[in-house]
Amino acid sequence: MSPLLFLHGVGGSRAAWDRQLPFFQRLGYRAEAWDQPGYGGTPLVEPYDLAQVSAALLRRMDALGGEPVVLIGHSMGGLLAQEAYARFPRRIKALVLTFTSPSFGGGNQDFVDKFVAARIGPLDEGRSMAQIAARLMPGMRGTASDPGGLELAQGIMSALPPATYRKAVHLLTTFDRREQLPRIAVPTLLIAGSDDRVAPANVMERMAQKVPGAEFILLQGCGHLGPMDQPEPFNEALRGFLERRQL
Repeated sequence: MSPLLFLHGVGGSRAAWDRQLPFFQRLGYRAEAWDQPGYGGTPLVEPYDLAQVSAALLRRMDALGGEPVVLIGHSMGGLLAQEAYARFPRRIKALVLTFTSPSFGGGNQDFVDKFVAARIGPLDEGRSMAQIAARLMPGMRGTASDPGGLELAQGIMSALPPATYRKAVHLLTTFDRREQLPRIAVPTLLIAGSDDRVAPANVMERMAQKVPGAEFILLQGCGHLGPMDQPEPFNEALRGFLERRQL
């Protein structure tokens, strides 16, 4: 069985995968979740850019013994999984890109400016991460959400250092790997939520169509919180993919 390495979103941490790790470990996988630099008490890297964050991810992959891994990325984690594949494809056995996109904002600078203002502006106004989480997270759940998913997501984001959040938000805006999609040559699964307004399902479906041989799964009633929103359907979707591809 291939090692599984889970990558969290911008408001997350490795704790976002608490409902996935035990499930896959019971199945016999070596399943671990990574705290991106600045998350979960890990040190920041400077400059906080895609090159340095990807290098930190490679070091974590090295710590798993050097065997190619299955990268499972949620939102920002999905961006980083694509970035990692572009930089060191031989270290990756398969990709699972969930509630994410192939670029940030599709190159629309106006969208980028509004996103940064919406996410960073409240910090500049003196609001805490807990206050920001309480405002943002309810709008990211779906109509068929697990009752504890929102509470878990808000708790994780509330504990995030503001300095890390600022850096990660700006990091997101530099990502664009649209041209890479047709060159992905490993088994790839994309999971989307019908209620996700951050990474809409139609955008993810078009993304899947550009990746040779990719699978696409839509979780009905699922929002952007994804694995926290619908942990059991998410786990079954991922398990099925791993079994079909003999990973």
